[in-house]
Amino acid sequence: MEKGEVQCRGLTAAPFFGREPFISWRKRNFVNVLLYGGLKRDPRIPDTPTIYEIFDKENTPEESRRVADVILRGGDFGRPWVMPPATPPEVVKTMRAAYAKAMADSALLDEAKKTKLDVEYVPGEELQKLAEKMMSQPPAVVQRVKTLLGKK
Repeated sequence: MEKGEVQCRGLTAAPFFGREPFISWRKRNFVNVLLYGGLKRDPRIPDTPTIYEIFDKENTPEESRRVADVILRGGDFGRPWVMPPATPPEVVKTMRAAYAKAMADSALLDEAKKTKLDVEYVPGEELQKLAEKMMSQPPAVVQRVKTLLGKK
């Protein structure tokens, strides 16, 4: 910050904990994480408040919280598998069950650890609810997000 340079945003914490230059930066105490955009604190940076804790402390208005949600929650989706809207419910149910089974496979999780992949299983039902919440924002929130992202 003293030089006017800031490494300021990532959609997930995975790169910060899984690759260079961040690993070296952390080892040398070269960086301070000032704020975390997740819904709950990351145990790897336990003293770093979430944006939502700061919102609570500062009594941030609901509309501003929603704007932050729309921008920050994209990282919660990770790399989801998506299917066409016309996919029969029984196929969606089968695919979700198969994915849940894979995410519980210890061999797969051990392999992910070896390669320093950050794996966190989130059920499809939760992601679907999150998508529906993000897509049903009031017009004022949508307009503020567009403005922040440079859209008119």
